[in-house]
Amino acid sequence: MELKLNVAMASVGPISRAANSIFFTHSSSSVPIFTYAVHDASRRRNGTNTSRFTHKTPPLRKGKNHPNETALKLDHQNHKAPLPFNVDLVALCEEGKHDQVVELMGQGVAADYRVYLALLNFCENTRSLELGKRVHEFLRRSSFRGDVELSNRVIGVYSKCGSVKDARRVFDQMQERNTVSWHLMIGGYTANGLARDGLLAFQKMKQAGVPFDGETFKLVLAACAQAEAVEEGLLHLEYMKENGIVPSMEHYLEVVNILGNAGRLNEAEEFIEKIPIEVGAEGWESLRNLARIHGNLDLEDRAKELLMYLDPSKSIADELAMPPRKKQHDINMLEEKNRVSEYRYSIPYKEEAHEKLGGLSGQMREAGYVPDTRYVLHDIDEEEKEKALQYHSERLAIAYGLISTPPRTTLRIIKNLRICGDCHNAIKIMSKIVGRELIVRDNKRFHHFKDGKCSCGDYW
Repeated sequence: MELKLNVAMASVGPISRAANSIFFTHSSSSVPIFTYAVHDASRRRNGTNTSRFTHKTPPLRKGKNHPNETALKLDHQNHKAPLPFNVDLVALCEEGKHDQVVELMGQGVAADYRVYLALLNFCENTRSLELGKRVHEFLRRSSFRGDVELSNRVIGVYSKCGSVKDARRVFDQMQERNTVSWHLMIGGYTANGLARDGLLAFQKMKQAGVPFDGETFKLVLAACAQAEAVEEGLLHLEYMKENGIVPSMEHYLEVVNILGNAGRLNEAEEFIEKIPIEVGAEGWESLRNLARIHGNLDLEDRAKELLMYLDPSKSIADELAMPPRKKQHDINMLEEKNRVSEYRYSIPYKEEAHEKLGGLSGQMREAGYVPDTRYVLHDIDEEEKEKALQYHSERLAIAYGLISTPPRTTLRIIKNLRICGDCHNAIKIMSKIVGRELIVRDNKRFHHFKDGKCSCGDYW
């Protein structure tokens, strides 16, 4: 049994400002569990992440004047009523009624290729693991079970939902694979903190004689950066040149990350200066952030000066007050048994969750946790900053998950912002205290926290 908690907005300030939403999914319960909202004051501005991840599942509403409206009114009192085999499942997918499509497929309505493609795209975009498993099961029984494109989509669903074992199982069962299949496995391993497995997958890709391209080496170099495999990464850079693939700026920046993540900052600086193409602001911005992570103030200042010369807007971004966010409505989405419902609740959290979080905070301090108040951007005293960190939305979600699920249940949290450094350290300690695996998906990658460690190796 597994509980999935979707955090739509992570708070880096006191809980009395702006707005956050937390989504709960408990697939084994038919009773709506408590949902709540907390507040957001600003966003984390550290790091070089450029990816966007927003988990937004639309509420299910009936369409108006749709040609299938009459056919969809099934007679539940008459069990012998014929199934609506003439339902246009593609149209329902376009309306966003994916759960309804899956229910109809379960009743025997046949789905064509376009329906499977739409459903798998939806599951991948919304990280809907349980729904993805149901669609995969239907696909296995259909005439499209050997289709490479659909199998690739299934791998993508499992990888983005943090279930790499399922993704690998699908990959191994494919009778035919293409370059995209291998890319999905390499990238999926890396995104889930298993970069060494991603590099092994690349070795097998080469052994299988599968053609590779520039995209392949972007994924391979990213895996080397996470695994801190410096020598291996430099060898891959030379290998791609030997095979006639001209490195792009993205490849060179990954090499900078490889050196920087391993703490070899001076070599990273020298590498940037020797890059044969114009680096621009991106290279120095990456080096500045790496220097900040490792606490090299001199290098950070040098990179900042160059960044100011190349792009003043990026250099002063950290010193400017961020514009106020648009006020978010306190709306929470509860997904249970593949049904999405909308709730509005004004109380930020239950008393039990509050007490659980307070108890955890005490245990965490005993285990060596020290709040890093640098991640609170408000001009408040130190004690208030520590309180603000304690009530970040992912911690509230974990606290509620702990009191509402059996022991050893895996908790899944999905948020559309990067996890802050303090929460990252805190959740590592939490995982050791509670003896559970805590999976957090931020807008860059999965973090599998277990036994006081994170799969990302503390570089995210």
